[in-house]
Amino acid sequence: MPDTPAQASAIYRSILDVISNVEPRISGAIAQELTDQRESLKLIASENYASLPTLMAMGTWLSDKYAEGTIGHRFYAGCRNIDTVEAVAAEHAAALFGADHAYVQPHSGIDANLVAYWAILQHRIEAPTLKRLEAATVNDLSEADWEDLRQLFNSQKVMGMSLDAGGHLTHGFRHNISGKMFRQHSYGTNPETGLIDYDALRATAREFKPLIIVAGYSAYPRRVNFALMREIADEVGATLFVDMAHFAGLVAGKVFTGDFDPIPHAHIVASTTHKSLRGPRGGFVLATNEYKEAVDKGCPMVLGGPLGHVMAAKALAFAEARTAEFQTYAHNVADNAKALGEGLLKRGVRLVTGGTDNHLLLLDVSAFGLTGRQAESALLDSGVVTNRNSIPADPNGAWYTSGVRIGTPALTTRGFTADDFDVVADLIADVLKNTAPAPAKSGPSKAKYVIGDGVAERVHARANELLSAHPLYPGLDLG
Repeated sequence: MPDTPAQASAIYRSILDVISNVEPRISGAIAQELTDQRESLKLIASENYASLPTLMAMGTWLSDKYAEGTIGHRFYAGCRNIDTVEAVAAEHAAALFGADHAYVQPHSGIDANLVAYWAILQHRIEAPTLKRLEAATVNDLSEADWEDLRQLFNSQKVMGMSLDAGGHLTHGFRHNISGKMFRQHSYGTNPETGLIDYDALRATAREFKPLIIVAGYSAYPRRVNFALMREIADEVGATLFVDMAHFAGLVAGKVFTGDFDPIPHAHIVASTTHKSLRGPRGGFVLATNEYKEAVDKGCPMVLGGPLGHVMAAKALAFAEARTAEFQTYAHNVADNAKALGEGLLKRGVRLVTGGTDNHLLLLDVSAFGLTGRQAESALLDSGVVTNRNSIPADPNGAWYTSGVRIGTPALTTRGFTADDFDVVADLIADVLKNTAPAPAKSGPSKAKYVIGDGVAERVHARANELLSAHPLYPGLDLG
């Protein structure tokens, strides 16, 4: 990073001055965002703070270059520097996770998942079938050949975790493209424990016989046994695809190892580079050599020109994650999540599954008579930034919800300790216990709420004490 906080401050003041000369409202929003993030307890599990070098890499002229294709095989001339950037990022990613191959072009997690899906389709269905049949005539086709053609053109099957159990939109949700591409069947969690029921998952897979089994989550607060998931996938002839966008930092930091590390067990792994990995907003795909060629066709199959400036930032983030300091950070994220969970439980807050094994927790706020939307808004009024989230069998649906999802990656980056997170638990419980649905003509509102007098101010003040002790980008002064 810059040699001194003063150097970084000078750099950013100059950048904002240049931007302000064109459109001062944009420079104002950028400066205000830093202020807002400094002054709030960021508990959104999918957010973090990238390092200054990572942020600086994105503000460069690498953004100006088109580079469709792959390293050394571009559709535009003059891409040697993009080749270098992409090669370095892929090298760091593969080494960081111990993967055969890394593809770092995806612009987001959804893009990375689309690359993975289409790579599987191409490798499993299109390429082998078309290669074998392209030279055949109609009279040469056997019944097996015709069945292959039917499979090629009929929709394939995918199994992913249901949205209310903690899965993601891209795991087959019917309103997402993944739910349009495939015939989909969800697996859920045990209604008593909230944990994945692997026996039920296996039985469903045997009956449904999917082409792809998706493992991974967006709001599941426990580890996944990827060795067992691979065993189930192999049994039914499925490709195991893992979406580790949320917990990539815990994999990189060696918090998840053995059966709980997806890399040795999955055929393809997709992820984001932000969240717990603490990099820029973007995506990447890891694959076995078997799927390497298909994955590298992400552009032009579903991606446009890769973002050279973001790939440069990814390279820096991957390099940072290969350090001993990052491993310490990742373990602190998990330890802090446990401390936060314990603090909430002892204050009477119900947690889905009763705790956490990773970086996030899912609060069931229905016991306080609140919807997730009401709880989210009341917490935001008090300086605590969270997001509402469905819980298993949620009676309030995906918009209002009955849950709130929180996570520890961002505040751990700021240096928060287990003791600090116990105070955070107290602040959350204080807000929830002193918030009620606002009365409405047709009954209690699912959106409006009333927070007790002085509660928001009290919580804000206590939060500011914690935030002041752990400044964000310390020494960075925009003037």
